[in-house]
Parts: sequence; C-alpha cells; structure tokens
Amino acid sequence: MAVTRDQAYEILHKYMEGERYLEHSYAVEAIMRGVAEKLAPEEVEYWGVVGLLHDLDEEHCEWKEHPETHGPTSVEILKKEGIDDPVLFDAICAHNPESGVKAKTKLQYAVLASDPMSGFLKAIAQIYPDKKIASVKHKSVLKRFREQRFAAGANRDYMEAIEFTGMDFDEFIDIALEAMRGIADRIGL
Repeated sequence: MAVTRDQAYEILHKYMEGERYLEHSYAVEAIMRGVAEKLAPEEVEYWGVVGLLHDLDEEHCEWKEHPETHGPTSVEILKKEGIDDPVLFDAICAHNPESGVKAKTKLQYAVLASDPMSGFLKAIAQIYPDKKIASVKHKSVLKRFREQRFAAGANRDYMEAIEFTGMDFDEFIDIALEAMRGIADRIGL
C-alpha cells in the first residue's frame, strides 16, 4: 500500500525540525505535484509524497561529509516506520546520484530536477525587494540560470534532467513557479 500524504506529513514532522528544511520539502512536494499533473495525472499524490519525503534524512545523516548516505538513510527511516515501497525508496535515492541510484524513470528524473529547482527559485525570489515568488518571472529564471555563479549550489544539469521525462525545460520553469506561488505563504515567499 502506498504512503498517503497524511502519513508522509506525520513521518516528515517526526524526523525533521528545521523550518528551512520543512519549507524546502513543501516546495519540492508542490513542484512534484505540478509535474505529475502533466506526466502522471493518476499519481499526483504519490509524486507529491516523493517530493515531501525526498530529504527526510537531512538532519539524520552526515551528508556533507558522506554524500552517499543521503537517500539511503531516508530509506532506513521509512523502513523503521513500517513503509515497504521500493519505488518510493528508489526515487528518494535517485534525487542524489551519489547514493548509487541513478535516475531512470520519469518519477526519478522529476525529483532529481525538482529538488534544485525549488532552491533556485527561492534564491531568485530573495533578490527581489519584496522577496516574493510572485515577483519572479520566467525570463528572470532563464537569465539567472545562465549565470553560473548565481545560486551555484543549484545543479543546472539536474534541473535540465526534467527533459528526460519528455517535459520541456521552459514548461518545467512555469510549473515550478506556479506550484511555489500556490504555497508561497507556507514557504515564506
């Protein structure tokens, strides 16, 4: 049985306390739901759950020193919580190729791309006077995307990997912007 959004939310809050991490998780969930509406409309909630739980282990592993642990530690947490869902496990691990799982499915490429896109859009919003995602325009995203020093930690290759799903990068930008605008209050933007 698939994990419900309510179950995922409970698990997330049991293992994650940092507000910044929680906001990031909500943003990736929203983007994943938006992408799923186009690519897998019958699986919108499931794709959202993948986004919500993708960084579950953020506060529970030494990912900066040992990046290969980020993803597999989330899987261990979920197993401890009684979850047995290999598709979910592989998608969570695929968002961090250093975990040893390389993206192969649309779901995996979507989370690989959505993770850095959420932070990238937040970084763009932060340079606007009002610091609101509503102020961010598609054209600004493309301009900043070409500036390699801007939000240098946001992996451009991972964001562009959305194209392996068959979705155009421009459409992905629009979906991500719309998704994050829809939860702007919840993510402080």
